[in-house]
Amino acid sequence: MTISKSGSRDFIQGPQENFTGRVWVDPLLMPVAPQRTSASVVTFEPGARSAWHTHPLGQTLVVTAGTGWVQEWGKEKKTIHAGDVVSCPPGVRHWHGATSTTSVSHIAIQETSNEGTNVNWLEKVGDEQYLQ
Repeated sequence: MTISKSGSRDFIQGPQENFTGRVWVDPLLMPVAPQRTSASVVTFEPGARSAWHTHPLGQTLVVTAGTGWVQEWGKEKKTIHAGDVVSCPPGVRHWHGATSTTSVSHIAIQETSNEGTNVNWLEKVGDEQYLQ
């Protein structure tokens, strides 16, 4: 059994190629074989969001603070709040992040596929699309 103490993990800034705006990632759980589940606390400052992406085995978001937006490709953007849980099926193209005026934090949980990936990054969400 391993205990990762609060404050002992290094936050990293979300890479610019995958995010717009300031995004902070606190890795909570990295898989050690045979485990395949990873989890991170992801915090988006106002206006920040992920690029469009998919997950080969799906993703669960547990919103822990603030208010944000999620959108599935071809569907309307939805508002999420602290306490909400978002389940995204495998292969569904989507993005998530803060609203234009509020920050949001969530725990992102996903599994690594047999091919060794847990996310497939696509193009960025433009400002016009984000604000629609």
